[in-house]
Amino acid sequence: MTKKWDRVLILGLLLAVVLSMAVGFDSECEAVRENVLRLHILANSDSEEDQALKLQVRDAILRETAEDFAESGSQTETMALAEELLPRMKAAAEETLARAGSTDAVRVALVNMYFETREYDGTILPAGYYDAVRIELGAAEGHNWWCVLFPQLCIGTAAEGPELAEIEKLAEGPEYRLSFALVEWLERLLAAAR
Repeated sequence: MTKKWDRVLILGLLLAVVLSMAVGFDSECEAVRENVLRLHILANSDSEEDQALKLQVRDAILRETAEDFAESGSQTETMALAEELLPRMKAAAEETLARAGSTDAVRVALVNMYFETREYDGTILPAGYYDAVRIELGAAEGHNWWCVLFPQLCIGTAAEGPELAEIEKLAEGPEYRLSFALVEWLERLLAAAR
């Protein structure tokens, strides 16, 4: 009987250690999530035409807002600026769709929404709830495009003509790497409980 309780005690201690490490890591991830503002554009559908329109809208919005967001110095300041710029972003998206002959509706909002873990060239944004400017085109049932408005990871220059300009850029700064599958599993569990 003693061996059985020894095993239970050891397993309990191991579980406590793993959970305490996960909680610490989650705190670090939460600090990342609280200091980021994302741009999230959802296409009407996954058709080739709708995906191309999504990228045209992306380019128009980045051109329209690049200078404004470049001057922003904090996440809070960027959120307030984004709130002010929502009508301009919507107008830029609507104008782009109209020029392409699309009658899709455009919805633009500042939201707090759940994102899966995303990686871009070695930089990882952990899964969780982030503030975001969300732009929905038409039925918003297609694949999305995203970047980070703060800290500025979106470049204000957009693709024009046959030249393909780089739209995203890694910001100088710390990289965030997930080290435990358990942490992400716990984050999903916590997100589902919200």
